[in-house]
Amino acid sequence: MATESVVEISYGKRLTEIASERPDDVDLIMVARDGTERGASWRELEKRANQIARALEARGAVQGEIVALAMPTCVDHILTTLAIWKLGATLLPMRHDLPAWEFERLIEMAKPRVIVADVAELRSDCPVMSRSDLDATAIYSADPLPDRVSECVNLIASSGSTGRPKLIVVPARGVVGGDVQSASTRGDSEATVLVASPLYHVNGFSFAAPTLLEGGRAIVMEKFDAALAVDLIERHRATVTIMVPTMLQRIARLEGLSSERFRSLRRLVYGGAKVPDWVVDRWLELIKPEAFVFAYGSSERVGSVMMTGEQWATHRGSTGMARDVELSIRNDNGLPVPSGEVGEIYMRPLEPRRLFRYVGAPTPDPTPDGFYSLGDLGSLDDEGYLYVVDRRTDMIISGGANVFPAEVEAALSEHPKLVDQVVVPVPDPEWGQRVHAIVAPTDLSNPPTTQELRAFCRERLAAYKVPKTFEFVAQIPRSEAGKLNRNAIGEAVSAR
Repeated sequence: MATESVVEISYGKRLTEIASERPDDVDLIMVARDGTERGASWRELEKRANQIARALEARGAVQGEIVALAMPTCVDHILTTLAIWKLGATLLPMRHDLPAWEFERLIEMAKPRVIVADVAELRSDCPVMSRSDLDATAIYSADPLPDRVSECVNLIASSGSTGRPKLIVVPARGVVGGDVQSASTRGDSEATVLVASPLYHVNGFSFAAPTLLEGGRAIVMEKFDAALAVDLIERHRATVTIMVPTMLQRIARLEGLSSERFRSLRRLVYGGAKVPDWVVDRWLELIKPEAFVFAYGSSERVGSVMMTGEQWATHRGSTGMARDVELSIRNDNGLPVPSGEVGEIYMRPLEPRRLFRYVGAPTPDPTPDGFYSLGDLGSLDDEGYLYVVDRRTDMIISGGANVFPAEVEAALSEHPKLVDQVVVPVPDPEWGQRVHAIVAPTDLSNPPTTQELRAFCRERLAAYKVPKTFEFVAQIPRSEAGKLNRNAIGEAVSAR
C-alpha cells in the first residue's frame, strides 16, 4: 500500500491560508512585564507581514538574502519574522542589547541586506529599519506576495564557549510538512505554547512563529517571570512550553504551588545546561512524569538525545537516549572509553543529512569515522543512557583534580537562601585554580555565611570540589534567556 505523501507548504503561503480560514481568531498573545496582554488576529498578522515584506524587498531583501533582526520581544518581532519568511529570505535573530563591537562584528560576518533594529550608529552601509520605519510600512499593499520558500530559514548567532562571536548555518527549510529537515513539520494544531525565552534565542524564535504556522496558539512573554509564567500556563491552558534550568529552578522555588495549576501541560521540554536533580524531583510532583521531557543536543542540530520523567527514577541524572544519532564517549586521544567513564561526547547522524557550517570560525571536521564533538563531557551507562557532566571548557583543575562547575552549582542550588549561583575558576598560587562561587541570596541584607555554605556543600560534594571562596551579589549576570558567559565572569573575578 502506498504511503500518502505530505505536501510541503511554504511559511508564507501557510500564513495566508490560516488568515483566510479564520481571520478574526486571536492566536498570538504578547504578554508585557506587568502581565498586560496584547492579542493579534490572523488578519493582522497576514496584513502586516505582507506590508513589512514589501518594505524589506524595497530595501534589497529578496529570496535567499539575510535579514538581521535585533529587537526586544514584541509583536513587531513576530511580524518582521513572518515578513522575512514571506520573502523566502533568511532570518538572523540577534540580541538587541549586544555591545556595539559584537553587533558590528556579527553584521560584518553575516552581510545582511537589511537590518531591522533601533541602533543609534552603525558602521555599515546596510539599510536599517527602525520601529518607526516598521510603523510606516502601512502604506504598502497588504495583498499576498508570490509564494517563496526560505531554503535556510534562520542563522544562529553564538559566542559559544569561547566568547568569540560566530554564526551557525543550519540548512532547515521554511516549510510546513514534507522535508524532514524543514524548520517545522505538521504539528499539533491544538497546541497552546508558552514562549518563556526571548525571541532572539533559539527556544523563542523556533517555538513562537512556527507554532502559529502549524495552526496552534502562542503566548509570548516579553520577559520571563516565574509567578507570571505559572499564571499564564493556568489561565491560557498552555499545553507545551520549553524552559532552561534557571527558569525551572525559579518556578520550583515558588511557594504554594499545586499540580492543579499545571493540569493543561502535556509537554514541558527542558533544554540547555544541566538541571539540578532536586528541580526535576519538584517538577515531577507538579506534572505527569511523561510530560517532563529531557532534551539534549546543540544549535548545530547534529542530533538529539531525549527521555521523559518516566525514566528518571531508574536513570536519575540522565538526559536520555540517542534518537537519531549514534553516541560515543571518547578520551583525549579520541578513543572510546568504557561505560560509566567520563569523556567527550560525540555524535554521528544515523541518516545522511545536510549539516551545519560556521561563519566567523572554522567549521569542525568530523572524526575519520564520521563523529562530531559537541564540546561537552559526559558518560554512557550500559543501557545507552547519556549523563552530561559539563562543558569541557568550563572544567576547573584544582590541585590536579577535575572539578565540574555544574555539579557544584547544583549542590549550591539546593540551599533555600540562594536564588542563583555560578561557579568559576580563579588563579591560585597553591592550587593552580581555585573553585570560586558567586551566589545571589534571597535576601542580600541577610545572606547565609560562607561557613554555612561551605558546610552545606561538604554534605553534598567531595572536599576538593567545595568552593574555597564565595562572593555575594544581588543578581547573577544572566541574559534574558538564562544564559551566562562563564569565561567573562571568571576573567572579571581574576582581574580584581
